[in-house]
Amino acid sequence: MNDKSPNSNDEMLPEYHLDYHSAKPNRFAAKSGKRKMTVVVLDEDVAQVFTTPESVNKVLRALIETMPQTAEGETA
Repeated sequence: MNDKSPNSNDEMLPEYHLDYHSAKPNRFAAKSGKRKMTVVVLDEDVAQVFTTPESVNKVLRALIETMPQTAEGETA
């Protein structure tokens, strides 16, 4: 009879409980050089027209140019 537990050869446990209250922010994350990305879900009919991130950004930038600006430089 084998007295080893079924996970004795595994290096990882089947489940981990992390205390997110004691977690610290990644100090290297801001230095990664990657641009911040925001994911937006498009409705199906819109996604059929704008099939790439570049096409969406191009149209949104053109729209932003047409929007009135506030005194602080923000769009209204």
